[in-house]
Amino acid sequence: MKCIVGLGNPGRKYKDTRHNVGFMVIDELLQRHQWELNKKKFSGKYAMEHISMEKVILLKPQTFMNLSGESIRPLMDYYNIAVEDVLVIYDDLDLPTGKIRLRQKGGHGGHNGIRSTIDHLGTKEFKRMRIGVGRPTTPIPVVDYVLASFSKEQQEDVIMSIKQSADACEYWLQNSFLEVMNEYNN
Repeated sequence: MKCIVGLGNPGRKYKDTRHNVGFMVIDELLQRHQWELNKKKFSGKYAMEHISMEKVILLKPQTFMNLSGESIRPLMDYYNIAVEDVLVIYDDLDLPTGKIRLRQKGGHGGHNGIRSTIDHLGTKEFKRMRIGVGRPTTPIPVVDYVLASFSKEQQEDVIMSIKQSADACEYWLQNSFLEVMNEYNN
């Protein structure tokens, strides 16, 4: 069984913000397969389904970003999901809007959702997909920037990156993560 986790903040207030691109990828996968997040447990909402003969859980932690690991770890423990079968999707300021990057492991890079995940999993060695949201071009605090919606100029790139990220998730269910990285890290 594999687990795809989209990081974000719950609630309408945060729905279309830069910090919620992880949630947006989960929403894209749900829409493609006509599924719903029909389970509530482990401080999260999730769906357990099959894609391409692979059992998969799609998880949206409901803990708010900075406590994401508090949702991921209990779900992994309950379903006996190995850390190598987890993919965490999140926003990245250091990538231009619309770019995606996949990695097999790494640090938190200042991202509090990933920091919490590392703390709760007890390892930095889990798969991740970073989706670029760019850096602010005006003097605005980073917190305000990531909690704001994408600009009109960014919309097309964001939509493309969400679709590409969902494609990469589906590809991972049939291929090794190294193959996914080779295909989508270009």
